[in-house]
Amino acid sequence: MLYILFLFILIVLFILFFRRGRGVFISEVLNSIDMEYRQEGNLRVLTYNVAGLPQRLSSASTPRRRSMEIIGELLNSYDIANIQEDFNYNRSLFAKSLHPYRTLHKGKVPFGDGLSTLSNFPILEYRRIPWKACHGADCLTPKGFSYIRVQLSKSITIDVYNLHANAHDTVRSARARSRNLDQLAQYIHDHSLERPLLVMGDFNAHYSNGLDSMSDFRRRTQLKDVWVELENRNEIPAVDPFFIAKDMLSLTNKAESLDKILYRNNPHFKFTPILYDIERKIFRNEINQPLSDHLAVLVNLKWEYKFDQ
Repeated sequence: MLYILFLFILIVLFILFFRRGRGVFISEVLNSIDMEYRQEGNLRVLTYNVAGLPQRLSSASTPRRRSMEIIGELLNSYDIANIQEDFNYNRSLFAKSLHPYRTLHKGKVPFGDGLSTLSNFPILEYRRIPWKACHGADCLTPKGFSYIRVQLSKSITIDVYNLHANAHDTVRSARARSRNLDQLAQYIHDHSLERPLLVMGDFNAHYSNGLDSMSDFRRRTQLKDVWVELENRNEIPAVDPFFIAKDMLSLTNKAESLDKILYRNNPHFKFTPILYDIERKIFRNEINQPLSDHLAVLVNLKWEYKFDQ
């Protein structure tokens, strides 16, 4: 009887802590860095879902701890990397990282949101915001989006968002995902109005899927999709009533990925995308196996800032 009572108390405490974790809003403002003044530059940015659930729960085929160590070292080639599903192996992921700026890890399953950002440029502010809507297994962790303000030079900053939207293609999951994107679009309007933006992450959405709301999200935020611009002749894919998503590990540059990189300019700041590439050959282990159940997406961008004439 005492054992049952003790177990019941543990379960109640777990639920209370989990609910508290879902609602945690983390925000921190940091001091600006004394950098040299520049009006232009280049960025190599990456988004990657690293499948960091515990080994027995992960759908990736390779050992997770060792895979995270390899991924972390390979991330050093990128200026800004947005990571999703960084749950249980964060120490391994960061062990060989050379990035001087990283967001603080929120925690393992079920308390963490799995979102991490690594940057070669100073992070002046960051926030974590949980989704208000979820469905199914996605409700077991406080998934959401994060915001950081990145300093590119002495007086030039951009806003960078990292997200992991609700997964699966059922009607209820798609409705939750649509509400996720509505929440993010409203947040961008409220907090990054007229700011230059990068929005990178696992959208779990396709333009071709009529259940998803990617086109509406893009319209509301005035963001441009680098894949659409460079690889799809600047054409948004039409809705396909018979749409079936391709296997994530079989994607090429010509196929739309769930993992997307979008950008927005303003009258003073201009991004020019130079390269879009699904990193099929980079993130692999010693015997050429992919390190996650997703493929990382790379974008190279030129940026320039112009004062009023």
